[in-house]
Amino acid sequence: MSSQVFYGSPRQARLEAEETLPAKLDLILEKLNVRDRVKDEKVAIKLHVGNNIGYSTVHPVFVRKVVQAVKDGGGFPFVIDVAWDVRGVEARGYASEVIGCPVYPAAGPDEKYAYSHKRPFKNIQEWKVAGMVEDASFLLNFAHAKGHPSCGYGGAIKNLALGCMTGPTRSAIHDTMQFDQYWFAEKCPDDAVRQKVIDSCPFGALVQDKRDPKGVHMHFEQCNQCGRCLQVAPAGSLKIDPVNFQAFHEACAISAGETLSTFAPGKAIHLVLATHMTPVCDCFGFTSMPILPDAGIFGSDDIVAVEEAVLDKIAETRLIEENIPTSMEVHTRQGHPLQWLHGPIKNPYKVLEYAAALGLGSRQYELVDVLPVVKIERSTMAYIKAQ
Repeated sequence: MSSQVFYGSPRQARLEAEETLPAKLDLILEKLNVRDRVKDEKVAIKLHVGNNIGYSTVHPVFVRKVVQAVKDGGGFPFVIDVAWDVRGVEARGYASEVIGCPVYPAAGPDEKYAYSHKRPFKNIQEWKVAGMVEDASFLLNFAHAKGHPSCGYGGAIKNLALGCMTGPTRSAIHDTMQFDQYWFAEKCPDDAVRQKVIDSCPFGALVQDKRDPKGVHMHFEQCNQCGRCLQVAPAGSLKIDPVNFQAFHEACAISAGETLSTFAPGKAIHLVLATHMTPVCDCFGFTSMPILPDAGIFGSDDIVAVEEAVLDKIAETRLIEENIPTSMEVHTRQGHPLQWLHGPIKNPYKVLEYAAALGLGSRQYELVDVLPVVKIERSTMAYIKAQ
């Protein structure tokens, strides 16, 4: 069954405020009937507020509009994110005086206020959902789209999957990539050869395992599956296997599902702002040049559908290769543009397969443009000459 995704294009026909993305967000909030749905609700607005000196997160202008819509509808809004990002949040523009509501650490300042959800998956036995999330009665999930070194793409699902869990659970989600064995020391007994394998990676993805003198540890975040290491490693000693990378995708889908399970049907809305999309997560604490053209703003009740729509819209554009940091490379031009950068195994659609299988939403969607761009035939120069 198809789900509606409301969309605001970054393009304008006229130089008017009514055709800008903040104005289109207002239209999306109207289409989603936000004001009619939040009366007397405790509304958790899940943002990723970034870290350090990053400035490409969701701009406070957009946040203020969402907060005001909740207030207009008689709801009680508050912004939440993980404790270490909330510290110093005012420096990035999220002061309560600016956005119109308080900003809280989702699991408390020490990340110990949480509810346990039992669900075994690889190395994880329980998922600790942040207390401020589970105590809320309504969720407004407002994500910033960007690349991500663990899975290729970070958007609405990752915003919940990591941002609504405690620190130990977030760490465990990343550690799922280590669960399945990829290094087989008995196939590479020679220390010198093992060092050559480690040195073969230009991105520092392979290091000596601190716990095992014969071991090799893979930092999957840095790995773009270029295969240089496999050309050096003895046969059978090293695997670059989708199972390791896709464990993170599946863990994110499960985690987002556990968070959403704490809200009644119809009590969650998902927004994605796809502007100034950088190569890596906003938690890195800085903003680099955008690697993709702005794709617009999206909103839906369906977290899977909205992510599918964002990724499809991004896929219509090209990777801005000249903006890629020189420490990264493009070694493939197949698949989604984010796969060009992060590698073919880090397929950004993979998490949607898992999420849809878990019943979190539909991958079929109807894209509804809230303000279609009308082509103006007369050129700017003709207009100027006519004055």
